Amino acid sequence: MSAVEDTPFSMALLAGGCAGTSVDVALFPIDTIKTRCQAKEGFFAAGGFRGIYRGLSAAAAGSAPGAALFFSTYETVKPILKSQIGDRPVAVQGCAASTGEIMACLVRVPTEVCKQRMQTGQYGSLKEAAFTIMKKEGPMGFYTGYFTTVMREIPFALIQFPLWERMKKEVGDWQGRPTSPWQGAVCGSLAGSFSAAVTTPLDVAKTRQMLGQSSGGFVTTMSEVYGEGGILSLFRGVGPRTFWIGLGGFVFFGAYEKSSSLFRATGIWG
Repeated sequence: MSAVEDTPFSMALLAGGCAGTSVDVALFPIDTIKTRCQAKEGFFAAGGFRGIYRGLSAAAAGSAPGAALFFSTYETVKPILKSQIGDRPVAVQGCAASTGEIMACLVRVPTEVCKQRMQTGQYGSLKEAAFTIMKKEGPMGFYTGYFTTVMREIPFALIQFPLWERMKKEVGDWQGRPTSPWQGAVCGSLAGSFSAAVTTPLDVAKTRQMLGQSSGGFVTTMSEVYGEGGILSLFRGVGPRTFWIGLGGFVFFGAYEKSSSLFRATGIWG
């Protein structure tokens, strides 16, 4: 799939779902380590290396629909923006990715709240987490940290997706043919690693809110974390987060492009 080729909605839905599930299941232990590093009580108090698959059921429940919703929105919005503002790849891809993240968070945030509380030992099962949150906090409890999550995802998407598409275009132009799935995966890994590192402070704030470890909104949470140890506190978990998303980017974009190519090979989408 070339960097400039538009993907049909139904293909993006299936390919995105396959990609999201592949990443979330395969790399879940790294995500658990990252979450525990960012918890207020610290890594070992939050569980250390014990039970690193806690919360996998919540992640699995939300991964496919979240990723599918993101990519289907991304691929739908791209041609619409292109027709409105012309051939401006960075603007088109960045805005399309941001729109996709906003939509995906409608599914992703509720499962993320359950998952992170399970990862830090607050709940022992998805059923217990869902029942308790609903009972104590109501439906909006599942959207704790939604605004901060969107605040994290938009700059992440604005960096990652234009960078991914640009690198694919450069590689494709250099070799005289569209990038292969594994080349797209490498580009996705590099783009994801860089984006993950620079947006870590936003991820820390999101984690604190979802764990119920902040007394206020986005600005208050950032101030509280900064007060614990300065700039270093804002980058808690940057190592596992960068490694997780870098490796995850390889799996995610590789699975997405491979799935797309396989679906095209069936002749259903041409």
